[in-house]
Order: sequence, then C-alpha cells, then structure tokens
Amino acid sequence: MDGRLNSGEVVTEGSWRDSAFTLPNLITLVRLLLIPVYLWLLFDQHRSVGAGFLLGTLGATDWVDGQLARRMGQVSEFGKIFDPIVDRILVVTAVITVTWVGAAPIWFAVATLAREVVVSVAVLVLASLGAKRIDVLFIGKAGTFALMCAYPWFLFAYGPATWQRLFMVLAWVVGLIGLVLSWIAAYSYIGPARVAYLNGRKGRRGGPVA
Repeated sequence: MDGRLNSGEVVTEGSWRDSAFTLPNLITLVRLLLIPVYLWLLFDQHRSVGAGFLLGTLGATDWVDGQLARRMGQVSEFGKIFDPIVDRILVVTAVITVTWVGAAPIWFAVATLAREVVVSVAVLVLASLGAKRIDVLFIGKAGTFALMCAYPWFLFAYGPATWQRLFMVLAWVVGLIGLVLSWIAAYSYIGPARVAYLNGRKGRRGGPVA
C-alpha cells in the first residue's frame, strides 16, 4: 500500500527504502526507550506485576511496526536491521531480569539465551564474510512473540496469590511452544544463510546474483 505525503504526493515503498525517519522506526525506538522504565519498575519500585505488564506490552507490540511498515509502504533497510536488534535487546533483557528475580527457572533462560547467541554469532559471521542480509522468518517472529508473552507471565505468577497460578500455567505452555519455535527457526536459517553467503560472493565478483 502506498504512503501519502500531506501535499498529496504518492510515496511508494521504494521511496522509503533508504530512510530511517519513518513511523514504524519511531515505534521501534519508543519500544527501546521504554526498556529502562521496565527496569525501574522491576528493580527500583519492586512492582513485578506492573513491570510484567509493560514488558508484555513491549513484546506484544512487536508486530505493530512491521505491519505499519508494510501497510504504509514505509519498509526501509534501516528498519529491517533496527527492528531485529531491538527485539534481541528486549528478549535478552527479559530473560536476564525475570530469571534474576527468581520468577523463571535458570535452565529455561539458558535455553532461550543460547538460541539468541547462536543466531547473533551467525549473523555477525555472515556479515563479516560479505553475505547478503537475511530477512526475518515468520516462525522466528512467532517464537519471539511467544517467549515475550511467557516471560511477563512468569512475572505475573511470581507471588502467593491464587490468581497467579493461572499465569504460571500459561507461562509454561506458551514459553515451551516459543522455545521450540525459536530453535526451529534457528535451524531454518541454515538454508537462507547459505544462499545469502553465495549471493554475497557473486556480488563481490560482479557475477549474476540469483
């Protein structure tokens, strides 16, 4: 879908490709800037439910920037890099902090972080080898979304109240699904990573890129 300026000029998706100043990127930036607020609520105010609600909101709105970028025709190269980076920061922050306060088990956190480390290292290695950028897979976004629901729910469940038991069950069910999906996504990147590497080599040599 095309975006439109106030003057009535039609702006196609390609017009925004090299721009970082888009509404979706602004939303991503706001999500990043709210992470310190989450840390303040959890560690300074000791409001685990409030912190969990904010963390859940930041995770649940992950799809908003991507949807807006596509619907408004504001898909940018900067956004394709910036959004996954913010996602990684948010996931790592959630895992470490929720586990630190004792709301989530250490083995679950290790399994989550191990996947993030594997993917991040692979991305850095591919970039250093000149590989083309790989688009984020839907299954990977689904896994991240599920995990970003599970960790706030672990915070909701962190207490003696009866109603909190429901969130513990939800956290485990959704969390395990998200963990499985995220590791499947990591494996699914192997094929695209190989193609991206080969295309990067062809591009450097001036040959045809498939």
